[in-house]
Amino acid sequence: MTLLEIVGAGVGEERTPALPPFSARLDAERPGIAVAEGDRGPMLASLIAGGRLVPDRGEVLLDGAADAAALRRAVALVDTPVVAEPAPSLPVRSVVREELRFAGRPSRGRDAEALLASLDLDRWSRAPILDLPPTDRIRLLLELAALREGVRALVLTSPERHGGHAAGWRRVAEDLTSRGLPVLVIGGAAARESLPAAVSPGATDR
Repeated sequence: MTLLEIVGAGVGEERTPALPPFSARLDAERPGIAVAEGDRGPMLASLIAGGRLVPDRGEVLLDGAADAAALRRAVALVDTPVVAEPAPSLPVRSVVREELRFAGRPSRGRDAEALLASLDLDRWSRAPILDLPPTDRIRLLLELAALREGVRALVLTSPERHGGHAAGWRRVAEDLTSRGLPVLVIGGAAARESLPAAVSPGATDR
């Protein structure tokens, strides 16, 4: 079943677009992948996928319908530069408390510590999030976004920019999806290569 579909969405003038048209599809059964060109491409594509930016061309469908308000409620942006990226120097515990507040959950220090312990990340509590290993960072941010009420899908932006092995964040995306919260990864060519099962034969932009 297709949850989220992006059809030929682009930003800017056709001759010199900030984001060339791209398409992607997110099903409930497996993670999806979208490749966006340009330095700002993944960020812009993520904003479009989450209903935060209206494309100049193309459309975004949630359950087959174009509804920007429903899209914003249903899709959480994760680690999107400028928009949903934690400050590098912020302690991991502070990031967790902030996200818990955003999700309407208890956000005391002990609540953050308990969540970190449940993910076996409590040893990183006072470290800046910049120091968190790439796979752990992505897992933490996805798990925190999953706590938000009404969220039905997660859009993860450019996980490859943090380095590490793509297999790590691929497993995280697959785990969240298997638990009923599909993950759409938007990044560069390296991101697509890491999720080959999500790309249909002949596709160049899914």
